Amino acid sequence: MATPAQARVDLAAIRHNVALLKERAGGAELMGAVKADAYGHGLVPAAEAVIEAGASRLGTAFVREALELRAGGVTAPILSWLITPGEPLDEALDADIELSASDTGLLGEIEAAARRTGRTARLHLEADTGMSRGGSPLAAWQGLLDGALKLQAEGVVEIVGLWSHFACADIPGHPSIEQQQEAYRTALKLAERAGAAGSHVIRHLANSAATVTLPEARYDLVRPGIAMYGLSPIPELGDFGLRPAMTLVAQAGLVKRVPEGSGVSYAHLYVTDRETTLGLVPLGYADGILRHATGRAEVLAGGRRRLIAGRVCMDQFMIDLGDDALSAGDEVVLFGPGDGGEPTVQEWADNLGTITHEIVTRIGSRVPRVYEHRRSQSTGTSRRA
Repeated sequence: MATPAQARVDLAAIRHNVALLKERAGGAELMGAVKADAYGHGLVPAAEAVIEAGASRLGTAFVREALELRAGGVTAPILSWLITPGEPLDEALDADIELSASDTGLLGEIEAAARRTGRTARLHLEADTGMSRGGSPLAAWQGLLDGALKLQAEGVVEIVGLWSHFACADIPGHPSIEQQQEAYRTALKLAERAGAAGSHVIRHLANSAATVTLPEARYDLVRPGIAMYGLSPIPELGDFGLRPAMTLVAQAGLVKRVPEGSGVSYAHLYVTDRETTLGLVPLGYADGILRHATGRAEVLAGGRRRLIAGRVCMDQFMIDLGDDALSAGDEVVLFGPGDGGEPTVQEWADNLGTITHEIVTRIGSRVPRVYEHRRSQSTGTSRRA
């Protein structure tokens, strides 16, 4: 290993997951959500794998993410949906990036960029169906439709999508699921009456959880995110056949023997109860290892799982090896698919009281992503891409 730590990303697993989700989509198109550096997996390589596996479109939160994809040679249609004042909309339109609008103010900014560049803005209109986050409230939806249709008549914009987002699709049976679907149906009916829902306009609502559990919500296109990276959107229902794509590893930086009663790391939250061997792992909260993983999360080292011993520091944490052998430079696995007995991302999330999304997206830029194609799931052998 050329660096103290690596996040190994199995592109074959991503392709497998996308193909599985496309099959579950029942004929709907698939837009792969690659925001947040492809959920920490590396924006361009992951996006390329997603497209290779059959996704027809990509989705990003911010315009700058879409521009990075274009700079990396990705030519597939891209939608950016979280647009704040001052975003580089001219650059977005010049790069054929589709944009989302939730109110007439943003619609006006997109209009101005379209007139400056002379390019027709391809527009997705977002309805707030009950998440109370992005999107136009239904009370203001007609006004947004009217404004967009007026600009479409002038050739300034083209309405290509009508969409919304679930709040609780990952909680099976939650009453808001049907309430949001009904609100979305209302938004579509209003769009149809206004003339904004032609056959070419893409209707999309389903995230990862809805893709695998709500056939009625798939419409023309689904937008999976976390599931593409092999992490279950509804863990209590199983893994849906998904394969985790990221394995986080580090080299033991120092191994040393310490006496009974040795305080370990800041505040001496851990004190050895015997003479023992400690191992230093060169990853810390600056790399995305949450500080409250202290005493909660496990790693695989020396053939056995070890609990993090003492407080996680900015750049490192310690493990107690007892009398087991480990040498500086030996590999420590923080999490992976679990094939070799290592903890999984889901286990880390459960132990830390969070979701898998937070675990993988927090892995920082000091940890290089190394891309591989796993030849055998059972043996875990791999090669560099």
